[in-house]
Amino acid sequence: MKNSIALIFATILFSGNMNAQLKPVKYADGDKKLNGLSIKAAKKSDSNPGILLLPAWLGIDTASKEIAGNLSKLGYHVFIADIYGEGNYPKNTAEAGKQAGFYKTNYEAYHKRINLALQELIKSGANADNIVVIGYCFGGTGVLEAARGHLNVKGVVSFHGGLGKDAARPATPITTKVLVCHGADDPFVSKEEIAAFQQEMRDSKADWQMIYYSDSVHSFTNPEAGNDNSKGAAYNAVAAKRSFEHLKLFLDEVLKK
Repeated sequence: MKNSIALIFATILFSGNMNAQLKPVKYADGDKKLNGLSIKAAKKSDSNPGILLLPAWLGIDTASKEIAGNLSKLGYHVFIADIYGEGNYPKNTAEAGKQAGFYKTNYEAYHKRINLALQELIKSGANADNIVVIGYCFGGTGVLEAARGHLNVKGVVSFHGGLGKDAARPATPITTKVLVCHGADDPFVSKEEIAAFQQEMRDSKADWQMIYYSDSVHSFTNPEAGNDNSKGAAYNAVAAKRSFEHLKLFLDEVLKK
C-alpha cells in the first residue's frame, strides 16, 4: 500500500516537469567555474518572488530539477545553486561526504557560494528583497547557514538537513524566518544535535518552526531514495506531500506575490 501511495504521489507531484524550461547558467567564484540552473515563474507578478534551491550532497539532481519546475508553476523564479563547481562534482557518496564536509567545516566558503547563487537568482528577475532559500539534506544545512550568515532573504526552509554547527561559534541574532522539516526517525541527526539547534534558535531570538514527520528518515522527499527505512534514507510519500504543503504555507506567509 505504501509503495502504491508513493508512486501515485510522485507521479502527481513530478509530472510534466522534465520538460520545464530550466536554463543552464554559468557563473563563477574567482577562477572556479560554477554551473547552476534557472527557471522563471510561469506567471508574471509585480513582486517577483524568488526561491534559491540548494541541492543535496550529490549536487544538482533530478529531484531538485523537479521541485524547481513545480515552484515555477506556483509563480516563483527559481535558481538551483552549484556549490561544488566544475571538477569537484561527486561521483559517489564517499566523494559527496568529503565535499560536503569541507563546506560544513569552512562555513564562510559555503556562505560565499550560497550568496553567489543568490545574486544569479536576482539577475534572473527575482526581487532582491523577496526571496526564500530552500535546501535538501546538505542543502538543508546550507539554508541554516544562510540564516546564520545574515544573507538578505525573507526565510529559509530545511528538508531533512543537518542542524549542527561548531559549538564554538556564538549564536547571533537571526532575523530571517526559519522552517525545518524533519524526519522523526532520521538516524543521521542526533537528539543532542536537535536540542542544540533548538537552543540556538532560542538564543538567536529567531522566528522558527520545526515539524516532525512520522515514520520518516533521511531523504524522505526524494523518490529515488528507495523505501527501506532501515537504510537510514528513504522516500516517504505522505511526508513528502505534507512537507511540500508546509513549504507552500511558509512561502505564502513570508513572500509577497
